Amino acid sequence: MPPTVLVRIDHYSAVHLAAATARSVAQECGLPGAMPDRAAVLASELASNVDKHAKDGALYIQPLPLGVGLEIQAADRGPGMPELQRCLADGYTTTGTLGAGLGAVSRIASDFTIRTQVGVGTLVCARLALPGQPQHLCQGAGLVCLPAEGEADCGDAAALVEHDGVRTAIVIDGLGHGPHAAEAAQTALRAFGAAADRPLSGIITALHRALRHTRGAAVGLLRPRPDHAEYCGIGNVRALALSPDGVHHRLTGQPGVVGWRMPTPQSRMIPLTQGTTAVLHSDGINHQWAHAPSPFQLRLPPPLLATAVAHGHRSGRDDATVLAVKPHLGPR
Repeated sequence: MPPTVLVRIDHYSAVHLAAATARSVAQECGLPGAMPDRAAVLASELASNVDKHAKDGALYIQPLPLGVGLEIQAADRGPGMPELQRCLADGYTTTGTLGAGLGAVSRIASDFTIRTQVGVGTLVCARLALPGQPQHLCQGAGLVCLPAEGEADCGDAAALVEHDGVRTAIVIDGLGHGPHAAEAAQTALRAFGAAADRPLSGIITALHRALRHTRGAAVGLLRPRPDHAEYCGIGNVRALALSPDGVHHRLTGQPGVVGWRMPTPQSRMIPLTQGTTAVLHSDGINHQWAHAPSPFQLRLPPPLLATAVAHGHRSGRDDATVLAVKPHLGPR
């Protein structure tokens, strides 16, 4: 996964930037034919909606966490939508325009999810997936990975893979930020790609060998199953389990640096009840977000949860990553 592209919607000109960015990312994802143009339409409609109705809004544009395709997330702190179903209908407008917005987005997108709360804001996820791939690949996962403000390189990295119906998630935080942190993170990501089907402790051991000539990294690994998640971490990548009832478990990695001085990695189990989402995040996210999340936040599906946490609790001074995932739910 390359870093997420953040487009702040602070002026109408940002609508055109969002459309061009979505088209470019769709082309980089290998989406064929008219799909890059559809991605541009999705971004344009979502950005225009934020510009007209909300404040502190942004679009987050990136490849899908699993499968081939693109996702565009919109987040804002605005008035919310008291009549959501009317807002999704073609022709409905509160600003005197044609009213195509969200109705067009829901038709064009392969997968469309929206949550809104009056007085808080709105979150939208619109995805374009390559036709013919299993639908479950696009479900139950969300990821946002952002560089520190002013940095071209991202010292964080993250990925999600599925092997024999089991998902394995990783968040990597290269020490510091900038080019050297990015080098460490990308080296770890390549090593993960070659070792992702191993036991979690074996994956971290492989990353430790790969990172010996870099500045090192903190690493968190998560393998969710229907009734529990296995977590193995070194350093300050945090893991937690979140359900509509609240936050149930909070874990931090063992002290150490992968690639330098590392203890023997040990896995820990996190019980998962039905409806629970497992979350990994780097320390570019303020960990206090999980102390008292709102009922609205607790009920968000993984893609919108990752976006909400990144949008509301990210530190601009550091790279920041949130990965939210449920177990594999598709056919084996």
